[in-house]
Amino acid sequence: MKRKGFWTAFVLLCAVVVLSACGSNRDEDVVSPTDDSSQFVTLTDAVPDAILEIRYYGTYNFVGARIDGYLEPTALLTRVAADSLRAVSDDVISQGYRLKIYDAYRPQKGVDHFVRWAENVSDTLMKAFFYPDLDKSVLFEQEYIYEKSGHTRGSTVDLTLFDMQTEKELDMGGTFDWFGPESHPDFCGNPETGEYTGDNSKSPAGRSITPEQFRHRMILREAMLRHGFKPLDSEWWHFTLANEPFPDTYFTFPVKQLK
Repeated sequence: MKRKGFWTAFVLLCAVVVLSACGSNRDEDVVSPTDDSSQFVTLTDAVPDAILEIRYYGTYNFVGARIDGYLEPTALLTRVAADSLRAVSDDVISQGYRLKIYDAYRPQKGVDHFVRWAENVSDTLMKAFFYPDLDKSVLFEQEYIYEKSGHTRGSTVDLTLFDMQTEKELDMGGTFDWFGPESHPDFCGNPETGEYTGDNSKSPAGRSITPEQFRHRMILREAMLRHGFKPLDSEWWHFTLANEPFPDTYFTFPVKQLK
């Protein structure tokens, strides 16, 4: 009986080990790349009032070159994210603003381009414009560059507000894709309460934003949250649909007009 009990325990132990080994790869298994664009729409078809300034199609971005996978200066989103963004657009239009889009869906090829650029620490062409306070070697360590991006799942958008009265971008106190604490939603204020505090202690160069600039950031943030988007704690311009339809899928098709 003792011998039989030993072998029973041994078999059970082996089963646990095998199941544990399978479980360790679960995160890799759910990340599935695909080039199926059938659930995406061209953003301006869903949000006709949006203004596009697709930074990664041009050269004014932190790399200083057109990013791989951006074949046309357009923006794509999943259908459900685009529908929610239309509600945001209607909201801000009633306040005198329009949405201005910097980036939406980003193919994995574009993310790979960012990674190659970050690994080449000698390429600092755009340092003065986007990361003057940082040594390029820390971009991975400080999580400014990732090997995977929520943009590649198709329900994330980078955007700002355009003031219809002044016919200019609303002054947010900082540029899109600025690598530094000045881009954090809680810089100089509390985004949960909308209170401006003026606390710029996190800025390595002593930079600050004004109460008006902080309030402008909050106008965008509050409109996005009202219509189902969630913010990122390091970028005032970055929002992801809370109930995104493809949380585990990374898409590979290029950015161009959908047929």
